This record gives sequence, structure tokens and C-alpha cells, in this order.
Amino acid sequence: MKTLIPLERRLSPERFETPAILKKLNTASRQLAELKGIVASIPNQAILIDTLGLQEAKDSSEIENIITTHNDLFQQAVFPQFSGNPAAKEVACYREALWAGFQRVSDSKLLTSKHILTIQAELEKNHAGFRKLPGTELRNNAGATIYIPPTPEVVPQLMTDLERFINDDQLFVADPLVKMALIHHQFESIHPFYDGNGRCGRIINVLYLVQQDLLNIPVLYLSRFIVQHKGEYYRLLQDVRDADSWENWVMYMMDAVEQTALETVASIQAIKNLLFRVKHAIRKKYRFYSQDLINNLFRHPYTRIEFIMQDMGVSRLTATNYLNQLTAGGFLQKRKLGRNNYYINMPLCRILADNDEWPAYNE
Repeated sequence: MKTLIPLERRLSPERFETPAILKKLNTASRQLAELKGIVASIPNQAILIDTLGLQEAKDSSEIENIITTHNDLFQQAVFPQFSGNPAAKEVACYREALWAGFQRVSDSKLLTSKHILTIQAELEKNHAGFRKLPGTELRNNAGATIYIPPTPEVVPQLMTDLERFINDDQLFVADPLVKMALIHHQFESIHPFYDGNGRCGRIINVLYLVQQDLLNIPVLYLSRFIVQHKGEYYRLLQDVRDADSWENWVMYMMDAVEQTALETVASIQAIKNLLFRVKHAIRKKYRFYSQDLINNLFRHPYTRIEFIMQDMGVSRLTATNYLNQLTAGGFLQKRKLGRNNYYINMPLCRILADNDEWPAYNE
């Protein structure tokens, strides 16, 4: 087994100044800047964290073969006590982990090992910490071992080295997008936890961009791109270990940033346009219009009476009346789970899922 050397000792920043990488960095950075700008145009950015964050949670978990539907996820969000879907519960933990990490990075302007431990604890709902046992060996299709993670006794020092690489900009002077790619590979190679390494590593990606002020909130989620190019993702990870092919790995990650930013800009623009239309239509038609109501309908693709009561400070009877009027007006669809009603913002759901997976509406 090869010793895993700290990144700044095994690589030179100049290595990533090739014409191809610099050209790709230019287009990826430009697309990322456009994403940051359109996010800033949304008055309540928490809407994007809650809705797009759930999409990322679903896609990131799918890479680990944790498969669920948007309908299951949104039901889990409104009625967690009734959900019998273990996959939906695991995906919900991902969103909680993302939030926990974002809050800590926002407060400290750092992304530390302690923060990463917190993210993993939220993901797995335990406090196992760094693994004390050998990591899972990676095998190819023929069953041969192709990678063995570092032994547990060196994991804390490797994570300390990685923390320094993340937070000390002078240690390795390179574009943050290049560093993000290197950080992701190093973290996945350390494999510091018993479980949740892949999902934790993908959360670190976007939190590093926030820490570097390339984004204000964590809305660039690379998991959908990785799902679509999963074979290439794992092949390139291993090519770095086998053949030192860092340039190809960095180019892959730059492609992921560029394409994901482009798609996210389109999704946010669609959400922004829908929000504008719904806001003006509700304000024109109903006297109970308020910004708190609009925020509720767009933070919760599936909402419920209790959410309206809390967000608008109204009684149960009043909240029920508001939701029923919005249903009659065609803004929401009303469904039941057991004896409980919930209300679907279907146009928003279709933007988020880009498909038609929801069951047909029957009164």
C-alpha cells in the first residue's frame, strides 16, 4: 500500500497551468459567477437551500445506491413520523448535514476537521468519529484489490494535513476550483469514516466554494453530474492512484462545475419566474397575501396546515382556510396521508424533479 502524502508535498500548482485546464477554468469560473449572481437576485435564499438541497441529497445518496423518489422525500419532510421509507430518511439526514456544515462554515469562515466530523455525525446519526478499523478495500470487477485506504492510526494526521490545505491559501497557490478537485480526491482516498465518506465528500465540495466566497450559499451540487457519469468518476479517481493522472481528474471536476452551474442557473431562473407569477396572482386574488405565505409555498414543495400556522402566525382554522382557498384557486393540490392533509406546489415540484413521477390528482 502506498503512503498517502499531503497534497502540497506531492503536487506543484504549476502542474495545473496547462492551456486545457486554464481554458476550462475560465468557462467554469464564468458559469459559477453567473450562478452566484442569480442566487443573489432571490429575496429569500433559504428557499434555494431547502429545495435544491433536497435535490442534491437525493442525487448524492443515489450514487451510494440509496434510491428514493421526490414524492417520498417531500412526504418525509412534512410527515417524518409517518415515513416508512428508510431511504427517504437517509436522504433527509443528508440535507440536515449540509445545513449543519453550512452554518459552521458561515460562522467561522473555515472548513475544519471538526466541521467535517459534525457533517458525518449528522449524516449517519452517530458520533463514531474517525474510523478505528481498516477501511474497505476497493476491488475491480475481477475481484482484485486496487486500493487500500490508509490505516486508522494515520487518519487523524492526514485529516489535519487536509484541513491545513483547505484553509491556508498560501500553502498551495492555485485556483480554488483546482483545489476543490484535489481536496475531494484526497478526502475520498483517506476514507476517514466507517460510512458516509462519499456523501460527506460531496458536501465538502460545495462548502469549500462557500468558504472561498465563490458562492454565498451552498447551491452548486455536483451529484447529478456524477450520477450521469458515474463510471468515469470512479475510473478517474483510480487513474490518479495508478497513473498519477491528476490533470484528467481536474478536467472532469471542472466539467462537473460548469455543467452543474449551467443547469442550476436554469432551475433557479425557472423558480424565480414561477415565484414572481404566483406572488402577483395570489396578491391580486386574495386579501390574505403576504410574503411569509409565498416563502412558505416555495420553501416547502409539500406544505401543511401547521407550517402555515407557524410561518404566518395564524390559527389552525385560518391556516386551513387559506390553504383550501389556494387549492380551489388552482395554486395547490390537496392530498391525504392517513388522516392528515398536505398541499402540493406542483409547478415547483416539476421544476425540481423535471419529470412526472407524482401520482395523478384525485379529489
